[in-house]
Amino acid sequence: MNAKNLLVTLVLGFPINVWAETSECFGTTSNGSLVNGVTLPSKGNNYVGYSTVARWVGRTYVHSEVSHIVVSAYKSLETEQPTKIYKYAETGFKAGGKFKPHKTHQNGLSVDFMTPVTNKEGESVHLPTNLFNKLGYDIEFDEHDHYDGMYIDYEAMAAHLVALHQQAKKNGFDLWRVIFDPKLQPHLFKTKYAQYLKKNIQFSKKRSWVRHDEHYHVDFNLPCTS
Repeated sequence: MNAKNLLVTLVLGFPINVWAETSECFGTTSNGSLVNGVTLPSKGNNYVGYSTVARWVGRTYVHSEVSHIVVSAYKSLETEQPTKIYKYAETGFKAGGKFKPHKTHQNGLSVDFMTPVTNKEGESVHLPTNLFNKLGYDIEFDEHDHYDGMYIDYEAMAAHLVALHQQAKKNGFDLWRVIFDPKLQPHLFKTKYAQYLKKNIQFSKKRSWVRHDEHYHVDFNLPCTS
């Protein structure tokens, strides 16, 4: 075997993940940083990112373990909720740190997810995220959970939270908290996932500085250097 073929054999036979860098987080979600952050995939079979432009400017980075959990959760939902589609939103910078206008998202452990919705026919669709609605963050649902012909899909959202928690636990981690409009949270406990959510997911009961109806914020519980 010549030197060139030997090199190819070694490269192809050597586990790729050996070279994959693992992220390291520091501090807290509201006062922290990140080393070796990775960007979430732009899309998958049942999910997309919220903005190509935001991705280009580096606003979709997370801790490598968080990325693995998020992608694995979407994969599991292909079977659990095969007719549903999902969209993630803001995450953080590659090196973490202040991430305006957010007060958190600083150490790679925070991810915003756009609220799943259905159209008038009951089909799963994406909330629109563009420059005219501040990438979706300007959307406000009315008292009937309605916005422009779309309705909040609590079943799809509950299934997603369960999948995130299960994948986090599978990898030796957990979820710290979920921030979602407290007035809307009771609807999640009317889904078939209610008991699991009550037992395993910690929802913030305080109203945040923004409503959190068009998106839900998830903080993951991974060990970080203080």
